[in-house]
Amino acid sequence: MIGSLLYLTATRPDIQFAVCLCARYQASPRTSHHQAVKRIFRGFSDADHAGCWIDRKSTSGTCQLLGTSLVSWSSRKQVSVALSTTEAEYVAAASCCSQLLWMKATLSDFDLRFGRIPLLVDSTSAISVAKNPVLDSRTKHIDVRFHFLRDHYEKGDIELIHVVSGNQLADIFTKPLELQVEGVDNELIKGEIESQWTGLIALLV
Repeated sequence: MIGSLLYLTATRPDIQFAVCLCARYQASPRTSHHQAVKRIFRGFSDADHAGCWIDRKSTSGTCQLLGTSLVSWSSRKQVSVALSTTEAEYVAAASCCSQLLWMKATLSDFDLRFGRIPLLVDSTSAISVAKNPVLDSRTKHIDVRFHFLRDHYEKGDIELIHVVSGNQLADIFTKPLELQVEGVDNELIKGEIESQWTGLIALLV
C-alpha cells in the first residue's frame, strides 16, 4: 500500500508528508499505522501521526513555484537532530536553497534569467541566523554545510522573506493539518496562489 501511495505523491503533494511518515514504520507497523494508511487511501488526507518520537529528528518541508504553478516539493526527515526550532528551520531553508539554485540553473538554459529569488520562511530567528555572519553560542554547533544558505544570501542569489504561519503553504509537508485549513491545501494543488507570490518562489516550514 505504501508503494502505491508513494506513486500518488507525484501528483498529490498534499499527501506527501502523511505517506512519508507512514513509510518510516514499514519494518514494524502497528494497527494505528495501518489505519492511517487506510485513511490516506480513503480521502487523500494527512495522517494524524505526530513527529518522529524515536530519534527526535525534525522534518524539512519545501515547495517551489514558478509563477503560480507548483513545480517541485519535498518532505524529508533531517539527517541530524536539531537543538531548536530555529536550527530546524535553518536546515530546511538550506535544503530549499539548494533546490532553488538547481531550478535557476535549469531555467537559464531556456534563457530565463532571475535576480534574487524570494524564499519564504515563517521563522524570523532562522532568517536572522542566515543574515548574521557572526556565530554565537546558540548557532556555532550548526554543521558548516548548512551555512550554504548564508553564502547564497550574501551573493544575492536568494532573498529571505518572512511569512506568517497562517499563510505558509508548505505546512502540508511538515505536519498533519486540521480540517479547517483544507482549503489552503486545495489552493496549493490547483495553483490558485495569491498574486503577491508571483515569480520564482520557494515556500518552506
